Amino acid sequence: MLENRSFDQMLGLLYAANGNVSPSGQPFEGLTGDESNPGTDGSPVPVFPIAPSDANAYFMPGADPGEGYSATNSQLFGSTTAPSPPLATNEGFVTDFSYTLGWESKEGWSILAGTTADSIMGVFPPAMLPVISGLARGFAVCDYWFCSAPTETLPNRAFVNAGTSQGHMDDNTTKYTCPSIYGLLSENNVTWSIFGYDAPPLTRMDFSDTTNADDSHFGEFAYFQKAAAGGTLPAYTFLEPSWDASGNSQHPNYNVALGEQLIHDVYYALRNGPNWNETMLIVTYDEHGGCYDHVPPPSGAVAPDNSAGEYGFDFTRFGPRVPTVLISPLIPAGTVFRVPEGAMPLDHTSILKTIETRWNLPALTARDAAAVGLGDVLTLQLARTDDPLKGVTVPVANSVNPDEDRPSHLQQIQAELVAQLPVPDEQGGTHHHAPALKTNSDYRAYIRQRTESWLASRKKSYYALPHSP
Repeated sequence: MLENRSFDQMLGLLYAANGNVSPSGQPFEGLTGDESNPGTDGSPVPVFPIAPSDANAYFMPGADPGEGYSATNSQLFGSTTAPSPPLATNEGFVTDFSYTLGWESKEGWSILAGTTADSIMGVFPPAMLPVISGLARGFAVCDYWFCSAPTETLPNRAFVNAGTSQGHMDDNTTKYTCPSIYGLLSENNVTWSIFGYDAPPLTRMDFSDTTNADDSHFGEFAYFQKAAAGGTLPAYTFLEPSWDASGNSQHPNYNVALGEQLIHDVYYALRNGPNWNETMLIVTYDEHGGCYDHVPPPSGAVAPDNSAGEYGFDFTRFGPRVPTVLISPLIPAGTVFRVPEGAMPLDHTSILKTIETRWNLPALTARDAAAVGLGDVLTLQLARTDDPLKGVTVPVANSVNPDEDRPSHLQQIQAELVAQLPVPDEQGGTHHHAPALKTNSDYRAYIRQRTESWLASRKKSYYALPHSP
């Protein structure tokens, strides 16, 4: 699960050259090139393809768009408050980005030179994203996959991991008390792992049952690659990108090309391993991150539980579309995977439903109970041996982000969470305040040091316990 990109920005032009029809003859809800949004003066701003020669091409849209609940409403409805009924026009992306650039400029946020409100209408052509585009064409793309809630990162990551955000609609809540899919898997003796990229995984800190789980469930990307090569991956694996501004999460305005490299490396780790023929790889994004998409999100979502929603939100509508690609040698090339007409739309809890169906597990919430799983995409009886990425060269950005040593939002959240870990000091107390941290290098070092101290204290505490002979 990568960060904060819309379907149109990453895959909207996937089949544009073929009239938005896949080679297998399936319709595809892509861009025609005629889409636009009203600009700040009311005149239409058309969608446009980003060119490799553009300054900061792989850092588009050049700043971090608004991604919270109010900003998402502004993008979908032209107002920070959703109307009733919530009929979206998706015509507020330019004006909302203009507003966001205004306050980010005053607050000293990272805004790359040349960025304007119109930049939000830029989309990547397939040639600029040959990895995710090649996998989408070579296996299956989901052109109607929506994030679970119309808001930012942590609530949507809670949905993919637990089927609920417990009513939370922003990133102010960083720890959830509900059961996660990982606790459910453990209860039913199904193996699982969570891997960070170059740091301990943030997801471990988000749920009580993962924080308290055995350390053997967690690692970093090198451990994932080793397990994939050795055929020892668990039944379910969740992968995080690198969270810092110089990393591969693809969060705006970070380097999208580095995310292409990550997707490439994950794919080949699995493809070259002995369990490839029994593996499905899902590549998705937590939310749209304020990037342009032309498809209004549907209503009809099932509220996961009785949690009172923040901002009065009732969890009965989905968030905007996000890119999702399904990869398996049992999927025909050129597949556009959709649910039947009238069925519950695909969202992040479709991943939970797939797990629950595969291993005969109960649902965590009403949302994943109502979700549609992904098993129907596996239609081939004989595993394919061709490689859709054969000959593909991973792109490299032609510029660097001058602000890439600024700490990221998720680094700051992870530092707050690890600061709360109960690491005994010399007097046996565990009260701790994080030191002053300024750069992403500072945060990276602190997160690792604090986590390693906690892991060491867990082992020491275990071995200090009396055990039977």
